[in-house]
Amino acid sequence: MIKSMTGYGSAKGTVEGIEVCVELKSVNNKFLDTSVRLPRNFLFAEETIKSAVMSHISRGKVDVFVTVDTSMADDMIVRVNEPLLKGYIEALESISKEYGLPNDITAMSVSRFPDVLNVEKKELDADAVAEGIRIIAEQALCDFDGMRIREGAKLKEDVLSKLENIEKLVGIIETESPKTVEEYREKLKQKLFEVLGTTDIDETRMITEAAIFADKVAVDEETVRLHSHMDQLRSMLDGGSPIGRKIDFLLQEFNREANTTGSKCQNAEIAHVVVNLKSEIEKIREQIQNIE
Repeated sequence: MIKSMTGYGSAKGTVEGIEVCVELKSVNNKFLDTSVRLPRNFLFAEETIKSAVMSHISRGKVDVFVTVDTSMADDMIVRVNEPLLKGYIEALESISKEYGLPNDITAMSVSRFPDVLNVEKKELDADAVAEGIRIIAEQALCDFDGMRIREGAKLKEDVLSKLENIEKLVGIIETESPKTVEEYREKLKQKLFEVLGTTDIDETRMITEAAIFADKVAVDEETVRLHSHMDQLRSMLDGGSPIGRKIDFLLQEFNREANTTGSKCQNAEIAHVVVNLKSEIEKIREQIQNIE
């Protein structure tokens, strides 16, 4: 199945208690160009995300947006400064004995002393977080691929319809081309009759001249190659992506045969058909710019 280069996908999930949302969109580009936007504290996951993108996409300009919500994360740790707490307790006990004061130490009272309790931010496990974000990115990429496949199916249908038009036009050229030689022969005969003033014309010479003309205007080779190119294009469309660049090269061959046919034709009707033929080829070329 073929895929469009344009698409959008998103996914959400939780990684180490952190809410993560991955969104990505892409537009046409000759090569793969991936841009990842992450919060500063999560830049370590950038290469992991790019690797996930490369496993799904071969070309296109891809923008990946990762948003992180840590408000619900259990990432704060309260630590007890045990050496300092021990010092406070010993000092209070000493005061109690020295001055005969009641020793009414409680956990609540000592916790209020400066620096006994320290609140610290838990360090993230970078590898675990990066892997979790990768999994969410893969889900977003699957959603993204689904959209691209649907768009690709529409592009394929449109290209095939234009290919049918090209086939009809080539058929017209194949039908009309032999008539050009016959018309030339009749015109040549009429011209010789007007010049010589007699119907006694050398038939052998007529046949020779007609044969030379037929060889000059024959487009059999071009139409045969066009049929071959059409079969090849259909095979490509039945295959899978990436095929966009291959089709682009093939369409250059389409244009080459159409141009040669146009330069050989000596018939106004065929010339008009060739113009329509080149127009249909150009329409396909425009469409395949969207195919991966």
